[in-house]
Amino acid sequence: QVQLVESGGGLVQAGDSLRLSCAASGRTFSGYAMGWFRQAPGKEREFVGAIRGLAGDTRYADSVKGRFTISRDNAKNTVYLQMNSLRPEDTAIYYCAVRNSIFIRTIAPEYDYWGQGTQVTVSS
Repeated sequence: QVQLVESGGGLVQAGDSLRLSCAASGRTFSGYAMGWFRQAPGKEREFVGAIRGLAGDTRYADSVKGRFTISRDNAKNTVYLQMNSLRPEDTAIYYCAVRNSIFIRTIAPEYDYWGQGTQVTVSS
């Protein structure tokens, strides 16, 4: 059974940093693309970034490019989202997801498994 568990969320001030983790279990995920999405109240779930399987190439939403970094530790079956220079508009529930392919996609329906989410709140 595939399971994704996010952690690392919290309440921070604008300009602070957080690192989210997503621990995967149930199989080895090194060959699969993993993504981060977020959903703010009253808004649709939006793409934040993703990392390709095997090669580790990354892609980011324009809104986080240069501030957020995705990495993965295949030995730990874990993907990370380092978030720097946080802004109030980054406030959302952050979800990690994995898709049954090495290739990155930027829309939520392309992902096959999801975590339960972790809340990130950035105060001004």
